Amino acid sequence: MLTARFTAPAVPKLLVHRPGLLERLSAGVQGPLTLINGPAGSGKTVLTAQWAAGRRAPGAPVWLTVEPDDAPGAFWAYVLEALHRGGVELPAAVGRPTRAEGVTRSFLVRLAEGLAAAPRPAVLVLDQFDTARPPSATTGMTEGLDFVLRHSSGGLRVVLTSRTDSLLPLHRYRAAGEITEIRQADLRFTPGDAGALLDEHRLRISPEGVRLLMERTEGWAAGVRLCALAMQRSPDPEAFLRQFAADRTTIADYLLSEVLDTQPTSTQDLLLRVCVTDRVHPGLADALTGRDDGARTLAGLARDNAFLERVEASDWYRLHPLFAEVLRAHLRQRRPGLEPLLHRRAARWLAGTGRLTEAVVQAAAAADWPFAAARLVEGLALGRLLTGLEAEPLGRALAALPAEPDGRATALVGAVCRIAAGDPAGCEARLRRADACRDTASPAAALARAFVGVLAGRLAGDAAAAGRAAADAERLFREVPPDLLAERPELRALLLAALGAAELGAGRLDRAVTALTAAVAACGAPGTESALCDALGSLAMTELLGGRPAEAAGHARASLAAAERYALPPESRSALAHLVLAGVAVEEGDLSAARAALGPAAAAAGPRPERVALVAAAVIGARIAAAEGDGQGALRALHAVRPGPGPRYAWEADELALAESAAHLACGDPAAALGALDAVPAGGPRHALARAHAHLAAGRPGPAARELAGLPGDDSLPAPLRTRTHLLRARITAAGGDPGEHEGPGGPGRADLPGPAGLPGVPGGERRPEAMPAVRPAVVEALTVRETEVLAMAAHLLSTEEIAAGLYVSANTVKTHLKSIYRKLGVTRRSDAVHRAQDLGLL
Repeated sequence: MLTARFTAPAVPKLLVHRPGLLERLSAGVQGPLTLINGPAGSGKTVLTAQWAAGRRAPGAPVWLTVEPDDAPGAFWAYVLEALHRGGVELPAAVGRPTRAEGVTRSFLVRLAEGLAAAPRPAVLVLDQFDTARPPSATTGMTEGLDFVLRHSSGGLRVVLTSRTDSLLPLHRYRAAGEITEIRQADLRFTPGDAGALLDEHRLRISPEGVRLLMERTEGWAAGVRLCALAMQRSPDPEAFLRQFAADRTTIADYLLSEVLDTQPTSTQDLLLRVCVTDRVHPGLADALTGRDDGARTLAGLARDNAFLERVEASDWYRLHPLFAEVLRAHLRQRRPGLEPLLHRRAARWLAGTGRLTEAVVQAAAAADWPFAAARLVEGLALGRLLTGLEAEPLGRALAALPAEPDGRATALVGAVCRIAAGDPAGCEARLRRADACRDTASPAAALARAFVGVLAGRLAGDAAAAGRAAADAERLFREVPPDLLAERPELRALLLAALGAAELGAGRLDRAVTALTAAVAACGAPGTESALCDALGSLAMTELLGGRPAEAAGHARASLAAAERYALPPESRSALAHLVLAGVAVEEGDLSAARAALGPAAAAAGPRPERVALVAAAVIGARIAAAEGDGQGALRALHAVRPGPGPRYAWEADELALAESAAHLACGDPAAALGALDAVPAGGPRHALARAHAHLAAGRPGPAARELAGLPGDDSLPAPLRTRTHLLRARITAAGGDPGEHEGPGGPGRADLPGPAGLPGVPGGERRPEAMPAVRPAVVEALTVRETEVLAMAAHLLSTEEIAAGLYVSANTVKTHLKSIYRKLGVTRRSDAVHRAQDLGLL
């Protein structure tokens, strides 16, 4: 008898205390069977030894370590000796086994009777119970153990630690509620456990470092402990975690000796071959090995906890990431040159079973670029590089794509990769290479080319090119099998969103609205989430530029809500949505909210924002600065926008000129304000309003009135613009403006009245008493869009609560708006405010 087998291993000095598991063990031994099941190094023996040392069992537990060469007779002889050394008194009639090969049924009957008659139950720990070999011996042991457990009337409680499910009829114990199971998922370290172990090793690791450690080890106890030991020897433990490679640590030695080397040669060969994939199917295993035993071998490995587990309830399996990493390094060392061949085989098997993304990843790992690109192009899956859950793994796999690809498909894939990187020049170079190919393109390849053309046109700011490519795509959609298009909903959604954004960039707002509305309608299926957010953001900016801030804000909020709902990363969210909310806040006079929205807009735009976002950010920033009286700051914001590549569109120059005019007025320079407007072709009501403001600021109400004379007086103007026009006409009237009146410095048309929100006051002198108009002064400053809405609802005799409900705001917010309205209109009551607004033509 080897005395060491009856002694529980010493509990490590550096130990993670896991009271929840210890309590489950103590509760488990109230019944006949407790099973602790997990892979090598999962902490089964350490946990059980800690529990045994804590005297938590009904009596002192009896320990026996099972050895691989134990025959059934020898096993039962050791069990009897363990019980004897543990103080369990059995009748002499029980006897002892007489031969190593086995025991008789009568011996098992006498043992069960002796345990049943004992004054207290015996608690027996059988550590490493699964190691007994050969299987026939294990069968004899488990059948005998099951018999004794069931017939000892509670006199025996067994705790088994095992890497595999024992041959005991566990289903019977489960059905009877007589088993407690602690399995791999329970044994895995939590982040708190890992942090506690690192603290025990006097390692101060950041939460991000602990997260990275858990990600690599997946809570494998031995892996965490070995990493901690290696980190103690490292001069920079945090750097060790970032650069950690399993194949260069003691983890590799552990896994190779404790897991790989314990398997039969054929199983080792299978493991080395399937490690090239993230997950493996029995059919894929057969394709990689050239054998037909994949299903049986994989199921056995998973059952034995050999660091391979079944993926949920499917036919797929996955290796533990550390084990897979070690196996790949071992494969390169043992079979150099085999890995690329295995990747190619895997790519073709996966493609043949319709798993396009995994096939592309495998082909890219083998540098088989023509095969990988052909799958994406012919499968109309280029959109997956830009949106959906597969964009990130595909992007990583294609990162090594050659800069000068061969073939049409490879060039098109390269072009999309450059689009994702925001590189218009690189995209154009690859499109030229694709177009230079003389082979005949299939309908799918032609549609893929048109799709990339639309996206490239948007990236380059060339709406004409995007429009031509979109027309080609619309024709080619009819030539591609409908079932293939149905599998790729992101294709049309991305195309329409890109076309609408390109039309927006060209200032063709009506065309943009049409394309973007269609893009939103094309979204909804999985994979279209980022296209939806993009289209809604562009649609919001289109509405804002069209003078419809309420509609713009609605689309912007819908874009941001969708991004939150789908948990999109920052780079997939719409910068335009944040910019629109900033622009609407400026319209409403809420400058703090406007500034708050600019920060997220810059973050979402990334290092290479689109021209529309650049111009909009500059204009809105300038408007905020001008409204705060910082004219020079407004000018600096505008001058920071340099001319971009590609065509120059009129809307851009127009928006910058309008913002520059307001900035000059904030500096008190009406002449420069008019000069900024004169530098671009005049047109549209906003230009007329801006020129009127500049003339009025210069003390020329007559020319200001003439600028407004051509504006329509009906509802053809958007409501915010109509409100500004009414306010400005009121100010001109108060200043004595008349198209036929003589104007000039010191002339009778000057007045000393404040300007609209964000603009400086109009300089003026005193008028002759007989010429003073019999009207009250104009408003102190312009009402915001929201204040105008509140006043209009007040005119219909709605209460404060009713107004709040109609505008989806709080009653306190409505009261704040009313106070601001009273101040601006120079009144103190709601009825007076309504009458005053009606007199000024605001309602």
